[in-house]
Amino acid sequence: MNITPTILFRLTYQHEAINGIIANVSKTRLHYFPAPGKWSIHDNIVHLAKYQPIFIERLHKILKENTPEFGRYRAEDDVEFETWRTWDTVKLLERIKHDRAKIVDLATGLDENQIMRIGIHKKFGELSMEMWLEFFLLHEAHHIYTMFQLANDLDIKTA
Repeated sequence: MNITPTILFRLTYQHEAINGIIANVSKTRLHYFPAPGKWSIHDNIVHLAKYQPIFIERLHKILKENTPEFGRYRAEDDVEFETWRTWDTVKLLERIKHDRAKIVDLATGLDENQIMRIGIHKKFGELSMEMWLEFFLLHEAHHIYTMFQLANDLDIKTA
């Protein structure tokens, strides 16, 4: 038993959609805040880049410990998030690509017993490694969709 081909395919390529979404987006629009407390496109990219190393750590912890429990990652509680917000978008995308390769390597190297290992998510309960990968991808897809909306919303007036 291996990680499903659809999960591996999405792990390998899903993040690349960001490049196409922001290819023709102005810097003003990239940093546009749609409402107080809501993130810009850039902030969504920061969040995805910052979360990947945390996710890698979680996967390693699931492999090493019996049913470790994880709380929700909140950027607001991450002391490094503000520093990462100052990074150039291109640097963040390179970081996503670099860390994604680590996730893909880890996922493709799992054996049947490792795939079945469980980590506990505070909201979603017991998840196998495969379901953690699915959760990661759905979380990322949500942010990519948000970026798409912010990049293409005709009601947003930016220079």
